[in-house]
Amino acid sequence: MTASSRLEGFYRLNVSERQGILRDRCNLTEVEIGALESGGLSLELANRLIENVVGVHGLPLGIAANFQVNGRDYLIPMAIEEPSVVAAASHAAKLVRDAGGFTASADKPMMIGQVQIVGMNDVDAAYQKIVAARDEIIKLADSKSTLVEFGGGTRDLEVRVIRETRVGPMIILHLIVDVRDAMGANSVNTSCETIAPFLEKLTGGRVVLRILSNLADKRVARAECRVARDALGADVVRNIVEAQVMAEVDPYRAATHNKGIMNGIDSVVIATGNDWRAVEAGAHAYAARSGQYRALTQWDRDTNGDLVGSLELPIVSGILGGTVNAHPLARIALKILGVQSAPEFAGVLASVGLAQNLGALRALAAEGIQRGHMALHARQIAISAGATGDQVDRIADRMAEEKNVSITRAKELLRRDS
Repeated sequence: MTASSRLEGFYRLNVSERQGILRDRCNLTEVEIGALESGGLSLELANRLIENVVGVHGLPLGIAANFQVNGRDYLIPMAIEEPSVVAAASHAAKLVRDAGGFTASADKPMMIGQVQIVGMNDVDAAYQKIVAARDEIIKLADSKSTLVEFGGGTRDLEVRVIRETRVGPMIILHLIVDVRDAMGANSVNTSCETIAPFLEKLTGGRVVLRILSNLADKRVARAECRVARDALGADVVRNIVEAQVMAEVDPYRAATHNKGIMNGIDSVVIATGNDWRAVEAGAHAYAARSGQYRALTQWDRDTNGDLVGSLELPIVSGILGGTVNAHPLARIALKILGVQSAPEFAGVLASVGLAQNLGALRALAAEGIQRGHMALHARQIAISAGATGDQVDRIADRMAEEKNVSITRAKELLRRDS
């Protein structure tokens, strides 16, 4: 039995009180609480993670509440600098929770590794040789893979011939690799590099690229939800559906629509030490798979007039390996989240993306995006103007009341407050 994700009045508490709730609900140690306060990443460790380190860059880490996915409650760690994202996700999750929560699923964690072969005298003969050597290629691909000992490894091959390119015909071989609970990039790349010399000898061609694809369309996650008509109002439900349709037919709107989805997903991916650029690349490529860039979601009304929504996209993320294990805060974020497998994680991420999109569309369809967003953004403006301590909230609240959130007004109020 997991602890409830309902955190009544959580936003009203101070940081120490919020940490206390997390300590109790997620069994965090005092060392882990200390890491939350310090950012968790020492300069020494940072210097070992990447090159040319000169410092450590921090992001606010918040908790989105109210999420219930497949009947289980989750507290969602989100690392993001943009105001209103955490609040919008929490509010949307509450609306969905009241109607039964999110339903989510994810494919098995299959990644695609690509090997490009060029310079063949007979591309069709080369193709036939690769197909005939399928089992040998798979065995070789797994010979240096660390995934095999965990039950993963190469499951299949796909071979494509591209005849007309400006550098001549090429074969693109896909390794289909089960990466288990890892993101899997390093292991897939190793397998691709391992088979390259054999493929050159087999085909008489030359291997150029040997790398995974971030269009992981065999690793798709899905989420669905419902919101009662009375919780939103019939007019808002209608407006959300109409806004959805605009994102289906207009790529200019679809780009902003999908950015809102990724506000939610990326912030969790960052918090857990996963590769948000890979998730972004896959999502946007998937959105354009029909030949036109479109919305990743579907929103409509059912026969009762309730709002029903769904989201489908490839999600490349894991709970083991790389920065996930190396970064102290990534480990803490995963402990708070409490997912036990990569597919479970992907389903939760899809649910967060759907919630974030709902939160944005609800605001757009009702009072407009700026009303709530600018009230939260006012604190950033106050800080930029030089406000400190209690001044920040006083000046931000005043600007929000006046509906005049600007650096000029903040400086005026700061002079009066000093």
